Amino acid sequence: MNNKVNLKTLLSLLDGALEQKLALFAWLSLGIIESLAKGLLKPTDAVYIFFNAENSLFVRQALDEQNADAIMSHGVQLPDLFEALPTEEAQQEFQRELAKMRSLSLAILEQKQLAA
Repeated sequence: MNNKVNLKTLLSLLDGALEQKLALFAWLSLGIIESLAKGLLKPTDAVYIFFNAENSLFVRQALDEQNADAIMSHGVQLPDLFEALPTEEAQQEFQRELAKMRSLSLAILEQKQLAA
């Protein structure tokens, strides 16, 4: 997949409340995180496709949710792990980052029972 996900365009299609937009964001994030965990997506590709500057700015301004902003912040830094750390240490830290991002995504869904 080489097409960027434009969160502004995608989430603006929802007529619903902010909670619906946050829920969709969290589900999308979980899909990207799972693809990274399974090796189906490289960290650099994930930044290009999803964790890019445009989406990060949109999340910060439009969604205005601390966990969503943290997910984007963690995601954009994933490729740096492999440049800054030895391979084994980078892989361990990568898994820790994915676990943290997964937890943040689930926290968004759990707020006000968005997952239901």
